[in-house]
Amino acid sequence: MKGIRGISQLSTRLYAAQAARKRHFHVAARTGQSLGQPLAGLKLSPGAAHAFQDVHVTRLPSGLVIASLENYSPASKIGVFVKAGCRYETPENQGVTHLLRLASNLTTKGASSFKICRGVEAVGGNLSVTSSRENMIYTVDCLRDDIDTVMEYLINVTTAPEFRPWEVSDLTPRVKRDRAQAAQSAQIGVIEGLHEAAYKNALCNSLYCPNHMVGNIQSGHLHQFVQNNFTSSRMALVGLGVDHTVLTQVGEQFLNIRSGAGTTGATAQYRGGEIRLPSTGSLLHSAVVSQSAAAGSSEALAFSVLQHLLGAGLHVKRGSCASGKLVQGVAQATADPFDVSAFNTSYSDSGLFGVYTISQPAAAGDVIKAALAEVKAVADGGVTAADLTRAKAQLKGQFLMSLETSEGFLEAMGTQALAEGSYRSAEEVSKNIDNVSLTDVANAAKTFVTGKKTMASSGNLVKTPFVDEL
Repeated sequence: MKGIRGISQLSTRLYAAQAARKRHFHVAARTGQSLGQPLAGLKLSPGAAHAFQDVHVTRLPSGLVIASLENYSPASKIGVFVKAGCRYETPENQGVTHLLRLASNLTTKGASSFKICRGVEAVGGNLSVTSSRENMIYTVDCLRDDIDTVMEYLINVTTAPEFRPWEVSDLTPRVKRDRAQAAQSAQIGVIEGLHEAAYKNALCNSLYCPNHMVGNIQSGHLHQFVQNNFTSSRMALVGLGVDHTVLTQVGEQFLNIRSGAGTTGATAQYRGGEIRLPSTGSLLHSAVVSQSAAAGSSEALAFSVLQHLLGAGLHVKRGSCASGKLVQGVAQATADPFDVSAFNTSYSDSGLFGVYTISQPAAAGDVIKAALAEVKAVADGGVTAADLTRAKAQLKGQFLMSLETSEGFLEAMGTQALAEGSYRSAEEVSKNIDNVSLTDVANAAKTFVTGKKTMASSGNLVKTPFVDEL
């Protein structure tokens, strides 16, 4: 393929590494030695540090970050993380990231849409694209023996898109369908409305193309957005079940595309406010939040512990969250059916924390006020050491379980590598969670109680209080 023919040259080195791993596996199986360590008596070459089962991170001179974990799995998962979420959209190209997600399998300079689809399917692979408010994530899954094949398509999609006008215009019906499906979800409406009301810029941008831009995003908008944001210094190449040396070579040869910092983006400015979305639904969804802390900070960790202390939602289908303070407090205030949990999300420069309630429209006011009263009780010191220990254990359990899947592990590696240029191990994160004190949690609750509130509600709003009435 044009521009990336050289990737096939990596195959020899890749297969040699695979053969070495297979020999290691059989010898280790006979001797009972851990697969995570080199064989006893084996001399390692100077560049063999990557053979250990640890996450390895390398930052290239171009700014590209390479992160990998060799887990000796027969299946590999590789992702390209890019700082190109919807927060980097401008008023002129709002909705461009929505189109970019849908355009992931369109024709590139090296392969047609048909060839990408059939090429990935032929080896039993999968190519997917997701996005958040901060990042675009391109991911491929495949058997280890087919890494060079699927990597070729992944590089084409991320570095050489063509965005032919007629193909882009054909995406309009899919954009409309996505919007229609999102509109049917009260939860999506509340979350999107919450960000729109909470921020003046950047994080207020929606994950979905706004109505007035449907059909108005052209090929030029996509090209310009990619040109400004898809630079080497804004990318991370992350892999599971792949040799770190091979992944580094791929990054050096094929992802050294554009220099410069690209679009830096404005710092998110929190303002607070309210948005009400009337509908005829039988349930009332409502969220009340205030500004919290940026991701990666110790304050953000305190908010995460506070979330589990109050109740982070159901972990088992049709289960309950009876140990959470929100459920216990609201149950005393109303006999009507309800669902309540703590809402918590963090970004690179801001965050939102609060309560999310689902109730009968007539009981909405009582449920919301009772939930807010529970957060105030925590701010006033109504937390025991046993409560804190339980919340920490739940947070650590949720975090460790998220790393059990390849999707969760890859996302954790990629987001940290992209944001910090490093990776914090599970042991380090667990230790930091253990260091959160009762005072830290109480201070986090006080930040919410005293902060300027933002509220978003969807449903029959007749009995729903306004944010200034809470």
